[in-house]
Amino acid sequence: MAATHWILTLVCEDRPGIVHAISGAVVEAAGNITESQQFSSADTGRFFMRLQVESAVDRAGFENALAPVVERYGMRWRLDEVGRRLRTLVLVSTAAHCLNDLLFRRRAGQLPIDVPLVLGNHPDLGELAAFYDVPFAAHPVRDDAEKAAMEERILQVVAEHDIELVVLARYMQVLSPGLCAALAGRAVNIHHSFLPGFAGANPSRQAHARGVKLIGATAHFVTPDLDEGPIIEQNVVRVDHSPSWEQLRAIGQDEESRTLTQAVRWFAEHRILLDGDRTIIFR
Repeated sequence: MAATHWILTLVCEDRPGIVHAISGAVVEAAGNITESQQFSSADTGRFFMRLQVESAVDRAGFENALAPVVERYGMRWRLDEVGRRLRTLVLVSTAAHCLNDLLFRRRAGQLPIDVPLVLGNHPDLGELAAFYDVPFAAHPVRDDAEKAAMEERILQVVAEHDIELVVLARYMQVLSPGLCAALAGRAVNIHHSFLPGFAGANPSRQAHARGVKLIGATAHFVTPDLDEGPIIEQNVVRVDHSPSWEQLRAIGQDEESRTLTQAVRWFAEHRILLDGDRTIIFR
């Protein structure tokens, strides 16, 4: 039987002997560790680990080897194959930059995701999705009834396509608490660094008027607290007085695109583990 390259992630209470026990289970599964990262949180007393393991045993055999260790340490764990494409739903409004970057890198083989559908609350990005041969559907959100219908459609797509990750690629709608709960830990959003100082319309123009010197973006998990979920990735670039507000907007869009794509890549590669309100990132 050909070797399979596995990703194993685990979280448990930090206790002596965990690494030794896991290593023993890998040996039991005739495995070879090709990548290993671990972290002990002094704040929460939890232990986090991510392994990549080549093994000739099948999933059932690997799980059987892990079972005694999982039970002994009360582990929350996940086993997946390296490189498997994560089933991903992308939500959009009218801004194209984040969607374009995600779909380009998906097609180029640089991002391990499959996108069965892009959902928008405007029809504007239908042609862009079609360019990448990805189905697109638009549902207007002009009132509470239409918002409820859109959120119901999101949940339908998640169920129909067994969606593992929902990406808000500049989707300019606030998700309801119920939808946030349904997607907890598997919905990622992006927002620009002008928040909260320059909220509302034309934040780039506002920032230009105030002479900002830093432009960046934050990718985070979606929670009912708007733009306050656990942070996954942040990037920033320094600017001076010379760019116009349109140029500031373009710089900001570049930061948003690369920050969101990086967050999606880490999620798809199972490099993000939650430790309360913050994330552990095994780069």
